[in-house]
Amino acid sequence: MTADNPVKRTDVDKALLGSATYRSLGEQRLTPAEERFEKGRRTVGLFLAPLVTIVFLVLPIDIPPQQQTLAAVLLGVIVLWVTEAVPIPIGGLLGVAVVVFLGVAPADDVLGPFGSSTIFTFIGAFILAQAMLKHGLARRFAFRILALPRAGQSTTGVIIAFGAITCLLSAFVSNTATVAMLLPTAIGILGVIAKLLQKQGKVAEDFDPLRLKVGAALMLMLAYAASVGGLLTPVGSPPNLIGRGLIEEATGERISFGQWMVLAAPVCLLMFAVLAFVMIKLNKPEIKHIEGVADYVAREREEMGSLSRAEKNTLIAFGVTVFLWVLPGIVALVFGNDSDVYSTVSDRLDEGTVAVFGAALLFLLPTDWEQREFTLRWRDAAAIDWGTIVLFGTGIIFGSLLADSGLAETIGTNVAESLGLSSVVAITIFAVLLAIVVSETTSNTASAAVVVPIVIPVAIAAGVNPFVPALAATFAASFGFMLPVSTPQNAIVYGSGAVPITTMIRSGITFDIAGAILIIVFLPLMIAVLGLGV
Repeated sequence: MTADNPVKRTDVDKALLGSATYRSLGEQRLTPAEERFEKGRRTVGLFLAPLVTIVFLVLPIDIPPQQQTLAAVLLGVIVLWVTEAVPIPIGGLLGVAVVVFLGVAPADDVLGPFGSSTIFTFIGAFILAQAMLKHGLARRFAFRILALPRAGQSTTGVIIAFGAITCLLSAFVSNTATVAMLLPTAIGILGVIAKLLQKQGKVAEDFDPLRLKVGAALMLMLAYAASVGGLLTPVGSPPNLIGRGLIEEATGERISFGQWMVLAAPVCLLMFAVLAFVMIKLNKPEIKHIEGVADYVAREREEMGSLSRAEKNTLIAFGVTVFLWVLPGIVALVFGNDSDVYSTVSDRLDEGTVAVFGAALLFLLPTDWEQREFTLRWRDAAAIDWGTIVLFGTGIIFGSLLADSGLAETIGTNVAESLGLSSVVAITIFAVLLAIVVSETTSNTASAAVVVPIVIPVAIAAGVNPFVPALAATFAASFGFMLPVSTPQNAIVYGSGAVPITTMIRSGITFDIAGAILIIVFLPLMIAVLGLGV
């Protein structure tokens, strides 16, 4: 640094508000070693992706040509996603185009899933998050969490407390909705910690707040804790309902709401403990104790004063959205999730349409009626991370193709036959691993819908009660944490820009392995204790 060329001090708020899923090398602050690694990784991907696709296309594999072509293209796309040879959303779009060019399916069939309700959940949630960040409501929520006794004194405490809140909420609200509503608060907490680091001189003047390990730990805890919490109730995640229905159809045994919670609670508690340990160990925060946080939070909250009109409007839109997201879960508790009332309410209050309705309120609630100024301008909506929306849209497309083409079923049945599975333990291990692998490249819902119907006949053919393997596959379908397209939750936190793809892969595969072990060991134990599936 010189007097003529001083180092520019990072504007934390601007850096976090203007984040994106993909940043070129020139947009990041990298060490020389990091830059060499990134250049090498991306260069390898440019050549490896087409090579993998071509080699797999010409391999003499005894599966239908349509399935082989889809597998070849998907492998190439996964290489592009992992290496970031091109922007990750572009890698998905490129794969979609090639699938149509090679005749796997007609363009209308391939592109149809892009109209999924999940896409609209992303759009609405991102617009709501933009309002919360722009008007400072996210910072208020962040300060509330940091002001909790003991939790705000250390980064570990903050991460665990935030994960626990996420876990409990996602038991009754959809995982995607939970992460979407809490993302602005997570970004607000990251902003507060980044400013404290900056103020205390523990980072460079021109540091990049999106590359802080504490940010990656916080965001990944948000995404993964939602999946763990979603296992706690039958309505916590769509795979739960799918798996429970298929198990009842195959075995005639129904798992009640209460039985499910008693069964899942110990497993979820263990999963959360392991998750907290893995996230903090693999993404060790830059500081352990947040010195002076109490004084800082108190001072900042005093300076913020009372809620502005824009904050009140944002809170109204956010509150309406959350209430409509939660309402189906409340109805399920009161009337049961088999009732006509629940079916009607859950069908009409689709989370995607609720999200865009809540977002639309931001353009209807005025902040200055005389000037016809409303809570958000279209410029704000245009600034959301459309790349994440495109990315997950392509992920849904490939998930649908895996199911519709029969490729997922072919993989599952061929593997089961070649392994010669004959015991309940072996089939359960197979069910869990297959569900996790499938959910890495398709949605959790699709994973359950594809894998559970494969596992049940495999178990029956081996003379084994399918209850345990099928329920294990149902739980495992909510895993798959390696890639942004694995779950909507992953895609949402990846959209924050605070989680590098390599960090997500490393953290995700570690928790995949840990989660698989917990499901294989403890789920059958809880089933035996409760006397289910006998």
